[in-house]
Parts: sequence; structure tokens; C-alpha cells
Amino acid sequence: MHERHRNRKQYFQEQALTTRQFVIPYVERTMPVNETTRVFEIGCGEGGNLVPFIERGCECVGVDILQTKIDLGNEYLAEFTPGGNYELLIQDIYDASAERLGKFDLIVLRDVIEHIHDQERFLSMVHRYLKPGGRIFFGFPPWRMPFGGHQQVCQNKLLSKLPWFHLLPTGAYRQVLKLGGETQKQIDDLVEIKETGISISRFSQLVQKTGFKFDQKDLWFINPNYQVKFGLAPRKLPGLLGAFPWVKDFYTTCCYALISAK
Repeated sequence: MHERHRNRKQYFQEQALTTRQFVIPYVERTMPVNETTRVFEIGCGEGGNLVPFIERGCECVGVDILQTKIDLGNEYLAEFTPGGNYELLIQDIYDASAERLGKFDLIVLRDVIEHIHDQERFLSMVHRYLKPGGRIFFGFPPWRMPFGGHQQVCQNKLLSKLPWFHLLPTGAYRQVLKLGGETQKQIDDLVEIKETGISISRFSQLVQKTGFKFDQKDLWFINPNYQVKFGLAPRKLPGLLGAFPWVKDFYTTCCYALISAK
């Protein structure tokens, strides 16, 4: 397992850096981000993505289902954004109260949609949290990309660096993980990601089906987050690879999108 997955403060700081350098500029191509912007992050983890928004004076709310992440988030945000206008809540988004949370100018889901069960239901429901003219930012790894199964978190060093093996049939995938020495919990967690992984085409279909439209959509050959992780310069998917709907899923390491209600 990579050090960045163990060191949660490092991961928190990496999230903040990528959001500051890439996510906010991406959003600002369509809408302003300033002290009047109300931001809602779903699946916020420790809240690193919220740091740059808090720094700009935005009112921020983050929800996550894990108490440990919310506790760490409150600790880190108090250290890095003292006096910031934010609130972190332990909450399953399917059980959240729209009346309690209110409506937002911007909703952020970064590396989250690929973990959500029943994505069509989620996209149909999330309208309730958007102000008129509000937008949702998505950043996610398409399922068929080299590490779309998140196998980089494997304890086994070979498996953590082995691309595309998450595309094996579920039974074979479980067996490879077992032979590699992964714990039963790790195997179950990785198989769950296999169940919720989402392709570019399926994401696009669900956006249209649930009453949204794309304001922006960009495919990355080198994920912007790889700059802080590996020192690689971000690069959009070359046009030739992007010309084939199914093939591009194998080489797109990240999809960025900004959507709004039709």
C-alpha cells in the first residue's frame, strides 16, 4: 500500500493542492467561485478538497459516512483553515435532509461517483440540493482505465502495480486477490468497487437520463492528480484515442465534468 494511502494528512494536503490548481480553475470556466458561493462536497473524506474553497471565503458543507474521516477532517481543517466557514457531517447522502442542508451553488464529487451504489437514483435525487443555475463537478476514474478497480491500494506489491486485472470476471478477480494475500475485507472492498465502477458512456447516459446537461466534459490521458502523486504533467486524452467510444475508457485515467439541470 502506498504511503499516501496510510498518511491521511498527506492525502488531505494532496487533495487541497489538486483542487486549488485544477478543479477550481476548471469550474471557473463556467461559473465564479467566491465568497458568495455555497459549496457541498458529497463523500468529503477528511475535507481536503474543501480547503481551497474555504480559502476563497465560500460557505462549505461536507458529508461522509465514516465518523473517523469526519473527526480527522475537523482536526485538519481547524489547523489549515482556522476560522473558515465550514461544517462536516457524518451522513449517508440517501438519508440526508434537504431541509437541513439547504441548497448549493456547487456540488463536488471527486473520486466518489464510482463508489456510489444505484448511481441513477443518486443523480435523480441530487437535484434537491442545487440552487437554480447550480452545478455539479465530477472527477472520477472510468472503470476500464488501468487502475479503475483501485487495486493500487493492495498490500501485495505486484498486484498494487498490475494494470487492468480488475477487469477479470468477479470469481477470478477474487481468486487472484486471495492468492496475492489480500485480507477478506480488502477483497470484499475491491469487489464492491467492481460493482459500482462506472464507464464514461454510462456516466454520460445517466447525466442525460436524470435531467442534467453537460456544461463541460474533459477526458485526461494523465490525471491532473498525477502531478502531485507522481510528478507527471497533466495531459488531455489525444484526439485519436478519444474517437472510439469504448476504447477510450481504457486510456482515460480521469474524467472531469461540470453539469447543470436542463
